Amino acid sequence: MKFKDFTINHLAIVGLLVTASALFGCNGNNKTTGSDSAQTGASTTDANTLLGAGSTFVYPFFSKIFAEYNKETGIKVNYQSIGSGGGILQLTNKTIDFGDSDAPLNDDQTQKIGADVLHIPMCSGAVVISYNLPELKSTLKLDPDVLANIFLGKVTKWDDAQIAKINPGVKLPSTGIFIAHRSDGSGTTNIFTTYLSKVSSDWNTKPGKGSAINWPVGLGGKGNEGVAGLIKQTPGAIGYIELAYAIQNKMTFADLKNKSGNYITPTVASTSAAGNITLPADAKISLSNTDAKDGYPISGFTWALIYKEQNYNSRTMDRAQKVVKLLWWNIHDGQKYAKDLNYAPLSPAAVTVAEKILKSATFGGKAILQ
Repeated sequence: MKFKDFTINHLAIVGLLVTASALFGCNGNNKTTGSDSAQTGASTTDANTLLGAGSTFVYPFFSKIFAEYNKETGIKVNYQSIGSGGGILQLTNKTIDFGDSDAPLNDDQTQKIGADVLHIPMCSGAVVISYNLPELKSTLKLDPDVLANIFLGKVTKWDDAQIAKINPGVKLPSTGIFIAHRSDGSGTTNIFTTYLSKVSSDWNTKPGKGSAINWPVGLGGKGNEGVAGLIKQTPGAIGYIELAYAIQNKMTFADLKNKSGNYITPTVASTSAAGNITLPADAKISLSNTDAKDGYPISGFTWALIYKEQNYNSRTMDRAQKVVKLLWWNIHDGQKYAKDLNYAPLSPAAVTVAEKILKSATFGGKAILQ
């Protein structure tokens, strides 16, 4: 909805939300990222502490598996959940050992980084459409057209005829729709907007897809945490967040009509169905708008990013080996923790692709994994 259409009550809510968003942006990361700062160069930190930064989408999974890895090996992983764009920037600046992104590097990012970067798939997850309608007793259904029109600002009330048509018999409130979206560079945003660009010609024309776009309407929150906070605090709100965040925060989310015409609930099973495809050799592929009849349509991989040549910035062979061994453990032993955290583990075929990619990492031109 347009700001000029807000009532005084809406303006009051927005004022509170701006404050909340700022708090999430300034303080929310402190409780999710560990105590050490990844701003310190990777080559100067403790030899038994590896530094990572990036995706908030994957943070619940990483938090668990890095804790387990520390128990097994004594190696600590300090991961900053700052968004895919922030992780890519820190990798570009060589202040971390690995980044993580829910979108492959684009042409501009690849040019700025100036070296070959490996994309190692870690798992896949679902981006859910969460909403705050306490009076709604049944699960909301949305189709691609209606979803795009909501985020384009063309549908501004919950009892709009377009929503009512696909939710027959459901008493919809007349509440105004409040859009919550990401304010930071985000792979979650890339997954969501790539999907919208595939299913809506209006969206594809403008605003289009990317990790950061010019949103037609709404208010931004930092990270999945920030968007989840905005939705929870605002009656009538709708936004996109990672499935694990929605479940952990006991948030409601919509069933979404897929390409086969089926309304799909986002689950580990429906996410796995979307990811049951043949990966290319570089593992860079979009899972959104899947052809799988039982697949959830807004799904995507998250990738750990490392320099293919690890002999840079005064790094040691020992540090390079620790990074590669960590990621090798992630794609094997770490996968058993995915389902309980509402992520889809890598398929055996995807693990094979990830292995080949990791085996291509070098130090001084020689393979790190023998």
